[in-house]
Amino acid sequence: MPRQVDHGSRRRLIAEAVCHLADERGLEGVTLRDVAARAQVSMGAVQRCFRTKEEMLVFALGHIGERIGERVRARLLGSPAQSAGTALGHAATELSLLREEHRAEARVWLAFVAQAAVSESLAGILKANYATLHEAFTRLISEAVEGSGRADGAVRLDPHVEARTLLALADGLTAHVLIGHLTPHEAHDVLHAHLARLWE
Repeated sequence: MPRQVDHGSRRRLIAEAVCHLADERGLEGVTLRDVAARAQVSMGAVQRCFRTKEEMLVFALGHIGERIGERVRARLLGSPAQSAGTALGHAATELSLLREEHRAEARVWLAFVAQAAVSESLAGILKANYATLHEAFTRLISEAVEGSGRADGAVRLDPHVEARTLLALADGLTAHVLIGHLTPHEAHDVLHAHLARLWE
């Protein structure tokens, strides 16, 4: 009997290989042949999972986005009694990829962001991810303002604008840490100083 292949697991294995190669060489250095070698599968196996390199990159971007999203959700669910402001801080910190153990992930994420500037399919995935995050951040900011009991703050703050600002800040801090302009500690301070000003 032929051995059954778990295509979902194989696609994730290949996505991990893409991410490792992108971390080492950037996306321009990712070839189907090298991905197959890194994933320890045949070229045919890669081509059965993905018809084109673009399709493979789209899946890999979705894979890394899911991994980051899972960590954000875990932080939010880990302490259900936390305030909306605290939850927002945890989510933004996870999204910024400032910790040393997430440095490779940050390099890969920004490689995909750069490639998305010339790839409509990758841009579509990123826009969908950012839309989901924007919605979550908007809700948390609205809840935090209401929970603060400061009606004047609710008037001053536009949660949609503040959510966009926070998403842009998180991505910017990721880049500044990667190139060495800021240390992770300095970036963390910038992020939390910004969050503290929201509730002043």
